[in-house]
Amino acid sequence: MMDETTIDRAAMARLAKALVFICGAEHPATVALRTAGESGLEKDIKAARAQFLKLKSSDRRAALTMLEE
Repeated sequence: MMDETTIDRAAMARLAKALVFICGAEHPATVALRTAGESGLEKDIKAARAQFLKLKSSDRRAALTMLEE
């Protein structure tokens, strides 16, 4: 059974990989998304969402576009 957390966890792991190219491996958003993707803990997912939303809109769009390809 796939619940919302599982979907978010997988998407966050893919977003982390995209952000390595856009922002760098040590950027706070990249680190937070990688952590959430690995742990799947609600607190890590919440922190990763917050960090992702802090990115410039162009960086967010670029990361999401990379996921679609």
